Amino acid sequence: MKSKLIALTAFLSFFFSSCNAVDDLLTFTISNNTSIKIQSTSPINLPLEIITPEVTTNSSAEFENNKTKANLVKDVKIRSLKLSITDPSDKTFTFLKSIHLYISTANSDEIELAYVDNINVSSNSIDLICTDKKLDEYIKADSYKIRTQVTLKETLTKDVTVKAEMKFKVTADPF
Repeated sequence: MKSKLIALTAFLSFFFSSCNAVDDLLTFTISNNTSIKIQSTSPINLPLEIITPEVTTNSSAEFENNKTKANLVKDVKIRSLKLSITDPSDKTFTFLKSIHLYISTANSDEIELAYVDNINVSSNSIDLICTDKKLDEYIKADSYKIRTQVTLKETLTKDVTVKAEMKFKVTADPF
């Protein structure tokens, strides 16, 4: 009886670890970038909406490169979202109080992607807190829109251009 229990435990351990190994083999990252321009005329301490141009996804090519198809993708989540000031090059995020990024498509409702509140950094890059929302339909689409809501704590004397680098974790089914 003891040997059957040991064999069953070993089998279940192998089964569950092999499922994780299969998921790891079918998991990859898709990266997309967009630019956000914060106008120097933005009001202080009031939320401001910024709409970026549509982001064209390269997901079809990424799916093909990773030997899968859109219909096999079962789970997409944002892994990281990093903001970097590209212009002016000497500017830091000390002017920013909070930032929230939202994602939408023509066929999908808008949901929050990432955010940071009470920003207190003096560097020109910042990592946002990513939500754990499922993003399958957004990444499978040909393009999506990013809407940014910022609240400033300082007056800007010059427009600030921010690059948003997004990395999405994609897991697909084998068949």
